[in-house]
Amino acid sequence: MEGPELRYLELADSGDERGSSFPVPESWFSKEFPVRHGHVTTLLPGHTRGNHFHRTRQEILMVIFDDRWSLHWDAGEGTPCQYRQFEGQGTVVVRVPPLASHAIRNNGSGLLHLVALTDRAYDPDAPDAFPRRVISP
Repeated sequence: MEGPELRYLELADSGDERGSSFPVPESWFSKEFPVRHGHVTTLLPGHTRGNHFHRTRQEILMVIFDDRWSLHWDAGEGTPCQYRQFEGQGTVVVRVPPLASHAIRNNGSGLLHLVALTDRAYDPDAPDAFPRRVISP
């Protein structure tokens, strides 16, 4: 079953002498995406997070990077896997719709920082993450 498309946006740095700042456009947080859960995580070099989809939750991922990493996804079961590689330094925001499997791989040599927000609360008694590989481990 094919769902809405995954979207990503490389954010512009509006920082100053204190450091970088990457504002996310307000349109990414609309009435259809009320933030109900969030977590911050890191990803070690050579590792992957994800390779799963959510049946009901939408997710916004913010990836803060200083090296190389790649985003992998599909548009639903039976659709082709896609990917995009990023290099250098910056921040990318990714909006993942329900049913789109997604994964992030750290292809660089340093830590990758991730902020994940979902539009539904996390419930450990009713998990909404189901495995479907879009990238090999």
